[in-house]
Amino acid sequence: MKAIRNQIRFWARASFVAMFVTIFISCSEKETEKPNIIFLLTDDHRWNALGVMGNPIIKTPHLDKLAREGVLFQNAYVTTAICMASRASFLTGQYQSRHGINDFKTSLGAEALKNTYPIILKKAGYRIGFIGKYGVGNPKDQPKSEYDFWECATKTQPDYDNTDENGNYIHHTDKVDQDISRFLKQYGQQTPFCLSVSFKAPHEQDGNPPEFIVQERFKHLYENDSIPMPDTADPKYWESFPTFFRTNENIARSRWIPLFSTPALHQETVKNYYRLITGVDEVVGNIMKQLKEKQLDKNTIIIFMGDNGFYLGEHGMEGKWYGHEESIRVPLIIYDPRQGNEFKNIVSDQIALNIDIAPTILGYAGVDAPEVMQGTDLRVLTSGKNKPLDRQDFFYEHTFMGSPQLPKVEGVVSRELKYIKFIEHDYEELYDLKNDPHEKINLAKETSYQEQIIQLRNRYKELKEKVK
Repeated sequence: MKAIRNQIRFWARASFVAMFVTIFISCSEKETEKPNIIFLLTDDHRWNALGVMGNPIIKTPHLDKLAREGVLFQNAYVTTAICMASRASFLTGQYQSRHGINDFKTSLGAEALKNTYPIILKKAGYRIGFIGKYGVGNPKDQPKSEYDFWECATKTQPDYDNTDENGNYIHHTDKVDQDISRFLKQYGQQTPFCLSVSFKAPHEQDGNPPEFIVQERFKHLYENDSIPMPDTADPKYWESFPTFFRTNENIARSRWIPLFSTPALHQETVKNYYRLITGVDEVVGNIMKQLKEKQLDKNTIIIFMGDNGFYLGEHGMEGKWYGHEESIRVPLIIYDPRQGNEFKNIVSDQIALNIDIAPTILGYAGVDAPEVMQGTDLRVLTSGKNKPLDRQDFFYEHTFMGSPQLPKVEGVVSRELKYIKFIEHDYEELYDLKNDPHEKINLAKETSYQEQIIQLRNRYKELKEKVK
């Protein structure tokens, strides 16, 4: 009997050890398992066009939930507020001054393409896909062959109105939604994957006049809401600009006329803008549902950002390009389901930039960013260590086209002060963001701010060289 009892104890211990080893190996594999990554990019999406950012009218429940379960950046910016330059910055982690994409014709060269985050991840064993608007360079140069899955418009700016494979009408946002489902069905189990999704929404449909084309099911959304007029919509703010800027040849003004020049136009334009964003939010909800159904939800990181902001009548303008908050400040959410509850619902006031996305994505994948990248890995703010970034300011540049259509600007942006220089005209702007968050008063010539503007001029020269 004693021998039998000893044998039972032996096998019990062996079974326990085997079970422990199995659990340990399983946990280790889980810890070292590469995460899936989905990067969602909206077009012309200003920072406060989200419910979670304090907007009391817009309905974005899925994005709001994503923010509450992740990290919400309150001070996220783009380094150049125009699509092709900003999108190149997302891909390369570089300022426009370095990547050189400053028009709609210049494409990323072969060497530059190798150093974009998707191609780096492919080399590291990731399946990569791109859906929607690529928006960088000549469409004939799109790097379709480099990707495992590619579903992008064969033009610089896609249309909202499309037809599906059966010839039926489909809105661009809904097509993006369908293409995401196709990718997840095809590659959802071939992990790890990195999917880059670029919406057209809420960008206007270019034309004369431009218009915001919304899905039929959203056309009556917000119809009972009243959109408040921004303070800086008062004509005196447009009239305060210098004469070289204050002209109907200025594209921001020429587009304002058909979309914001009357109270009724203002109401309808903002509502359509919001409707398009709610359409994007619906897609985010569908993504989350599919990830859960495919049991991918526990290991898929989602990053959401806008490619630049958008004037909704502020300062008498429509569009982006210039240095105001409405133009350069965007939403940014990073959601990592692998983090514990103590690392959820984090609101960061650190300055985050579009050039940070590429090194952050690579960091999540455990891949070193190439030295040519100028951005910062934002995981320092999502790892629970709450380590602050060493960024007090950044260089802003927009040099596409030039006066009179788009006067060129460069400058320095911090949390407290903003220095913008119209480089063709040697005209300066200085805004005290702490005391004047809506940028109503240009302080560049105020005696009491001369010390600050001298410091910012020097900082501008320093950063202008540094970002090259």
